[in-house]
Amino acid sequence: MAKSSWPGRVFAAIWNGITRVRLALSNILFLVVIALLLFMFFGGSREQHPEKAALLLNLAGTVVDEKSPVDPLQALLAEPAPEDHEVLLRDVIDAIEFARDDPTINSLVMELDELGQVGISKTQEISTALEAFKATGKPVVAVGDFFTQDQFLLASFADTIIVNPLGGVGIEGFSSYHNYFRQTLEKLSVSMHVFHAGEFKSIAEPFLRDDMSPGEKLIAGRWLEVLWGQYAAAVEAQRELAPGSVNTYVNSFAQSLAAQGGDTAALALQAGLVDKVLDRDQANDYLVELVGASNEDGLYEAIMFEPYVRRMRPSELIPIEGDRVAVITAQGNIMPGEQPPGAIGGDSLAFLIRTAAEKDGVGAIVLRVNSGGGSVFASEVIRQEVLRTRARGVPVVISMGAVAASGGYYFAAQADEIWATPGTITGSIGVFAAIPTFERLLERAGVFTDGVGTTELAGSLRLDRPLNPQVAASIRSGVDFSYRNFVQLVADGRVLTTEQVDKLAQGRVWSAPDALEHGLLDGLGSLSDAIDAAAVRAGLEEYQVEYMGQPLSPRDLFLQQLADRTGSLRIQAPSALSASFGSLLAPVADAVKELTSLKDPRNLYVRCLACGAIR
Repeated sequence: MAKSSWPGRVFAAIWNGITRVRLALSNILFLVVIALLLFMFFGGSREQHPEKAALLLNLAGTVVDEKSPVDPLQALLAEPAPEDHEVLLRDVIDAIEFARDDPTINSLVMELDELGQVGISKTQEISTALEAFKATGKPVVAVGDFFTQDQFLLASFADTIIVNPLGGVGIEGFSSYHNYFRQTLEKLSVSMHVFHAGEFKSIAEPFLRDDMSPGEKLIAGRWLEVLWGQYAAAVEAQRELAPGSVNTYVNSFAQSLAAQGGDTAALALQAGLVDKVLDRDQANDYLVELVGASNEDGLYEAIMFEPYVRRMRPSELIPIEGDRVAVITAQGNIMPGEQPPGAIGGDSLAFLIRTAAEKDGVGAIVLRVNSGGGSVFASEVIRQEVLRTRARGVPVVISMGAVAASGGYYFAAQADEIWATPGTITGSIGVFAAIPTFERLLERAGVFTDGVGTTELAGSLRLDRPLNPQVAASIRSGVDFSYRNFVQLVADGRVLTTEQVDKLAQGRVWSAPDALEHGLLDGLGSLSDAIDAAAVRAGLEEYQVEYMGQPLSPRDLFLQQLADRTGSLRIQAPSALSASFGSLLAPVADAVKELTSLKDPRNLYVRCLACGAIR
């Protein structure tokens, strides 16, 4: 082999030197950045904890069981929309419980103007912590410019509610309305082929009808009335109002408002929904006197709940030792394979369950389910893992959040116990398949499909061809088989006959109290109640709770924490115009999202129509 020339050797040496310097500088720069970030999080002087302060529950965006994945860099560089901000339910409850026993926290203030959605189910869980906080004698105050329906239910658990003179309380009741696209699809020449098992399995109605079917109206009307009854009863009990007062306020709003000269704040005060009408300066003066301390800006002394709970909670980097109950969150649409947080992957959730069951010290598992269903195949993968876990001697208890229906009930049915909040909706035991074909649309555009195949089924799944009758018959058989299997596994899990389950099934959606009465649940209670039940089944007297999620790389974990600490500081209210357009287009976006999420390998789904808007 010929030796390289001396200029070549010199050039190579110089280039290698440059490469080494470049790598060294890159490593140094990386270490400097890491050091700066670590100092930002953990270094410097620790924030001084006031000797006396209120815990500030300044909820913004949506309260969720599990945060959706975010691009950390996007969260840092872009202005987040308020509706995109998410608050963990666990953080809210833990902050209240920490503050209950914290001698430096003498009160709790709820500022809820930026709260978008919390829902009745999550409010019921938060209210338990609030009641325990109030039992210590520490006051709770809710203050706001204008309370929406969701905001007011949470605010009603305060001792004192303050509203701005130009504010009020907006309560309208619960409803279930959907957009229907049959004529739109017909005008676009799109053919929707839908197969379902269950008289009330209405998930595909928006693509087949122009209105809600009588059966769906009957079922939806029932669970809506139950949840609305819970809402009204809670407000009336907390505000010490006569039964029926909330309905009177809503149904006579226009007349009552006219009698108050259009003053919505005065109407809320007259109706007993609020205690004080104060502007922001007056409200601050009231809170300064209540808390007994103010900061250098003259505002009442308060500690925001998110940094507070991070400071008070034990570090997640320190492994938990001893006996414990593992809590795993299953939130979102159920789809095959691996899915990110905020969605349920059949493989990823099964892996989490198996990992928890194999960990030393884990005596029981609680699955926190908040899902309206999805893929039959993915739901079956999860159900099988639940059964394998139980066979290992590890109890599995279900805690239902706002909704656990269809696929969410499918894999829950054979757990050791099923718990739900009173505000949960569940059931929807039914199966459907939906396949759109676009041959008519393409023909209108002058595109035609033709060719040859070796069998009757060759090329039959192309979306540019009419649905093959044999394929349609096969799907019909698969839907019927999956429905019978669904009914059977519920019967086995709940110790009922298939005839009993079939009467409860047919796609019916149930409120939690009705589901409990019919044997689909074991108890009504919070996540904490489900954890206690799991510990009892495992024979654990002294135990800790370990929350398990999908493992993140150190980089992703660090960036996620960085985003959490910065993203919540830049919440701005959208303009009325943008919000209106967003709400108008949301149903169309939801319909498209629903169609694109149908990824079951056999095109079979256990999904609930009414559950999509419930979180």
